[in-house]
Amino acid sequence: MAAVIYTLCTLTSLLCAVLLLRSYLKSKYRLLYWAGLCFAGLTLNNMLLVADKLLFPNWDLFPLRVTVGFLALCFFLYGLIFDE
Repeated sequence: MAAVIYTLCTLTSLLCAVLLLRSYLKSKYRLLYWAGLCFAGLTLNNMLLVADKLLFPNWDLFPLRVTVGFLALCFFLYGLIFDE
């Protein structure tokens, strides 16, 4: 059951990233770009979660997952603070 939930979370964040970046290409509203990059990073974070918990249970990918998640949120935070 965990595999299904992890996979659905990954697909949901991928769908959000695609929709946000597609909307950015149409409207050129910069906040959509930063939100799309954030969700792309969160998609990578969820993919690492699947790899960590299901594919490579003996390896500890937690530091890499936390770093990727932090960088993804930093993209969005940068867009909120510095982009006009």
